[in-house]
Formats: sequence, C-alpha cells, structure tokens
Amino acid sequence: MSDTQFSTNKAPQPVGLYPHARRVGNLLFLSGVGPRKAGTDEIPGLKTDKHGNFIEFDFAAQVHSVFENVRVILEESGSSWDKLVDVTVFLVDMKRDFHIYNKIYAEYFKTNQPCRTTVGIVSLPTAIAIELKCVATVD
Repeated sequence: MSDTQFSTNKAPQPVGLYPHARRVGNLLFLSGVGPRKAGTDEIPGLKTDKHGNFIEFDFAAQVHSVFENVRVILEESGSSWDKLVDVTVFLVDMKRDFHIYNKIYAEYFKTNQPCRTTVGIVSLPTAIAIELKCVATVD
C-alpha cells in the first residue's frame, strides 16, 4: 500500500512538524486546516489593534477561507472537493458560530455530502475560530 506525504506553499504553513496531507492507498487524510492565508499569518475576518486586541471579527470570512484552503490542499494532493468523504469541524464558539457554519457549509456541499462531525472546543493553536480535518478519496 502506498504512503505519500504532501505539502504546498499554496496553503497556510502548518504550525508544527506535519504535512498538509498524507495519502495511504486511495485515501487522502488532511491535517487540520485553518483559515490563515497562504504565505502569511493573516486571518481573514480578524482585525486587531497594535496590542493584539480584537477590533473586528467576521466568522463567515474564516469559513470561506478554510474551505478554500481545503480545496487547494486537495487539488495539490491529487484529489478534489467532490471526493471528500468525511469532514470534522472544530469550532471555538459553537453557540455563536454553528448556525453560520451550517449555512455556508450547505452552499459548498450541495451535491457532494460527506459525513460530518462538528465539535465545540475551547481554543485552537492560533487566533482562529475554525479548523477542519478531512478525508477524501484519490483515484
């Protein structure tokens, strides 16, 4: 069974020593993917003052960005959005953000509907409000 790791500079760099994705057989496992922009530490929808205090927060912008990052990693690893079979989402504020996530999720998954798990957590390693863990197939 083949085992290949993938990383790309078209997605945000991991915050630790791990690849963006790993293919085992015909399955592609993505490491946790957040909404940061590739090549920077910019978090879409998040504006802070010079002291790091929040000025503005747009959760929907983070959802769109994390979906784009997942799409890029899938394509760079030889898969695609329509081959996703499982999505686990981690939300820092389930009460505030779940309904927004659910609405945007429905826009992106009209035809392909992978299995899905949503987990509320206390925090993530950077100042992001969402992270996805995905599994897809590869031909």
